Amino acid sequence: MSRIIVFGGHGRIALLLAPLLVARGDEVTAVIRNPDHVADVEAGGATALVADVETLDAAALAEVIRGHDAVVWSAGAGGGSPERTYAVDRDAAIRTMDAAALAGVHRYVMVSWLGSTADHGVAPEDSFFAYADAKWAADEHLRGTDLEGTILGPGTLTFEDPTGRIELDAPDTGAVSRADVAAVIAATLHEPLTIGRTVRFGNGTSESAEEIAKALTR
Repeated sequence: MSRIIVFGGHGRIALLLAPLLVARGDEVTAVIRNPDHVADVEAGGATALVADVETLDAAALAEVIRGHDAVVWSAGAGGGSPERTYAVDRDAAIRTMDAAALAGVHRYVMVSWLGSTADHGVAPEDSFFAYADAKWAADEHLRGTDLEGTILGPGTLTFEDPTGRIELDAPDTGAVSRADVAAVIAATLHEPLTIGRTVRFGNGTSESAEEIAKALTR
């Protein structure tokens, strides 16, 4: 059994992830900003923890994280102003990494996106630029820490039913169901060989576990 803390606990992926983890015996803490969402996350077996990651500093976040075995970052500003995108997707994410180190919690899984590279190709005038820039900065910060980090880069998220099948380095937009992303997160958390890896994927024709194993040998 592991104790997992999930930031962005009311997000669509996190709501699918928590029951998967609970079903295999893990304890899940779902960090949410809105107390109205407590019932939603606890319906999936997680324990809700109301905290605003935008305002807590690293020391306060360390107290939130302390006692867990792993951190999953699945939070995001969800669009809106560039300022809030940077505040959540970059700055708050980075603070949780620093906080995890302070708390002695070394396992950290970042849910990023398929196109998160230094040359992501999003023009500065594009409304998507702030997200692309913020995610890349957060990913790079994780790579530069001593945490046992894994970066997951799913493609365009869909509401399709889970397929249980993914493709690494998927072409085009790499469309993938949120349910399959949740399954990949769950598999990654219990696979130490994913540490230090960036796994980019979409839906495909191969079993998820098989595709993750392929990523480990590259």
